[in-house]
Amino acid sequence: MDILKTIESYAWSAPDQAAIISDGDVLTYRNLDTYSTALAHWIASNCENHKVPIIVYGHKEALMLVCFLACVKAGHAYCPIDISVPAQRVQKIAETVNPPLILCPGTNPGSTPEEIFQTVSPVILNQDKIQSIITGKSDVNTASSSMEAFYDHKDKELFPVTGNDTFYIIFTSGSTGTPKGVQISAECLSNFLDWSAGLGYPSQEKTGAVFLNQAPFSFDLSVMDLYTCLACGGTLWTLNKETQSDYKWLLDSLRKSHAQIWVSTPSFADMCLADPYFCGELMPDLRLFLFCGETLTNHTARQLLERFPKGKIINTYGPTESTVALTEVTITKELLDNEPVLPVGRVKLGSLIEIWDEQGHPVPEGTNGEIVLLGNTISTGYYQLPEQTQKSFFQCERDGQTIRGYLTGDCGYLKGGMLYYQGRIDLQIKLHGYRIELEDIEQNIQKLADVKNVVVTPNIQEGKVKSLTAHLVYEGLIENRLKTAKKLKEEMKQFLPDYMIPKKIHFLEQIPMTVNGKADRKRLGGETT
Repeated sequence: MDILKTIESYAWSAPDQAAIISDGDVLTYRNLDTYSTALAHWIASNCENHKVPIIVYGHKEALMLVCFLACVKAGHAYCPIDISVPAQRVQKIAETVNPPLILCPGTNPGSTPEEIFQTVSPVILNQDKIQSIITGKSDVNTASSSMEAFYDHKDKELFPVTGNDTFYIIFTSGSTGTPKGVQISAECLSNFLDWSAGLGYPSQEKTGAVFLNQAPFSFDLSVMDLYTCLACGGTLWTLNKETQSDYKWLLDSLRKSHAQIWVSTPSFADMCLADPYFCGELMPDLRLFLFCGETLTNHTARQLLERFPKGKIINTYGPTESTVALTEVTITKELLDNEPVLPVGRVKLGSLIEIWDEQGHPVPEGTNGEIVLLGNTISTGYYQLPEQTQKSFFQCERDGQTIRGYLTGDCGYLKGGMLYYQGRIDLQIKLHGYRIELEDIEQNIQKLADVKNVVVTPNIQEGKVKSLTAHLVYEGLIENRLKTAKKLKEEMKQFLPDYMIPKKIHFLEQIPMTVNGKADRKRLGGETT
C-alpha cells in the first residue's frame, strides 16, 4: 500500500472527512494532502540533500502529520521527537541526525527550539512559519532560498520516498547511554499497512472509523494507529499528555471520541480499568482493541471482555526494528481459560519467525531460544551505526529468496505456529510499552555528582515490568534518604525522560558482585525509598 497515494485518493473521494482531531484542532483529508504538498515544495526548494533526515519536534499536534508527510513527499525521511524528551537527549539525537531542517509544529513551554537545538545549526521553522507556508502567505527566508524561489518551483515535480528509501527514523534506548535510530523504509511501512489495515475486521469496514491514539508520535506504537487509520480513511483522535495525566479529562475525552478502534499498550488499558466507569457504556462504539508494546496479561484481557462485550481483542508482537508488529492473535474467552500466559500470535504473511539457540541454530518446537524475525518489514538498520547494525541485522536465503533478518534479543518459543514471548535475554525491558536498555539509564545516572556506581533493576509482577529501582553507591551526604532520593530523581530529569526514571532508589555501600565480577542483579534488594 502506497500511503501517500492512499491519502491523496481520500482527499478526492472524501475531502471533508476528518483525518485527525487533536486537542480540538481538525484536519480533513483535503487539508492534510494539500498542506503537506505545499510544505513539501518548500522543503524540496530549500533542502537538496535527500539522504539527510528532517527532525519534527512537537507533541501530537495535527500539524505534525502535515510535517511527516511533507518530509516524505520531498524525498526526506522524518525523525519525530516528542517535547517530553529531556533537552540533552534531544540534542544527542539532533547531533546524530545533523538535519538540514527542524520543523517545530508545537510549542515547548520550557524552552525555545533555538535553545533546544543549540548544538546543531539547521534552519528551524516554528508553528507560525509552517502555517504561513502551507497557507501561501509566507515571507520566510532561508540562507539558500527565498519564498519567491519557492513559488517559482511550486509546480516542480516532487520525488517522494519510495522502495528501500527510509520513510521514518524512530530513536530507541541504547545500551551506551545514547539513543539509536531505527530506520524504517517506505517498502517496510507499505507491507506493514497491507497487514495492519485488515486486523480485526476488513479495512473497508474501517472507513470513517475513529482510531484512538495513546502513544507519542516518537514511539513506534503510534505508527499502528496513525498510518493504519489513514490507510483505512479513518479519523485519528489523539490523547495528549495533559489529558492522560488527569483521569477526569481522560474519561471525558474517551467518551467524546466515539472511538471504534483502540490502540494502546496494555498498561494504559490497566490504568483505565482502575475506574469502574471505563466500560461499554462510556464507549459504546468501541469494536476493537489492538495491543502492542508489552505483555498483555490474562487478567487485563478478561476484564476488557467483561466490560466491553462487543469488543474484540487482538494481541500483537514486534520490536521497532520489525515495523511495529508482525504477529497477531485474537484473545477469546476460550483462549483465556486455556492459556494462563497469553501467546503473542501467529506471524503475518511475508514474515517468518525462527527460534535459535546460542550458536545460531534453530531449535525444536516448544524449546526456548532467541526470537529471530525475518521478512519484508525488517528495518534496514540503525542510522549512522554500521557496527551495531551488523551485530543485529543480517541477510539470508529462505525459499530461494534473499530476505532481511533481525536478532531480537527476546526469548520465546513456538507451539503449533503460535509464538510465546518469555522476556529478554539481555538487559532490555519494556515499561509502559517503552523499550528501555537498563544500561542506558545506568550510564545517565552515573553522570550525577557523588554517584559512584549504580545498577537498575526491574520490578516484575505477573510477568510484566511495573517499575524500576536504582541501586546506588552514593558518596554524598545522606541526612534524609527520602529527600536525597527526591533530589536525585529531579537531577535525573536532565538526562532521562520521565518513563526511564526509577520509581525507587536503594542506597548501598557497595554493589554485590558475581564470581565473574559482574553486578549480581539477582541479589540486589533491601530497604527502598
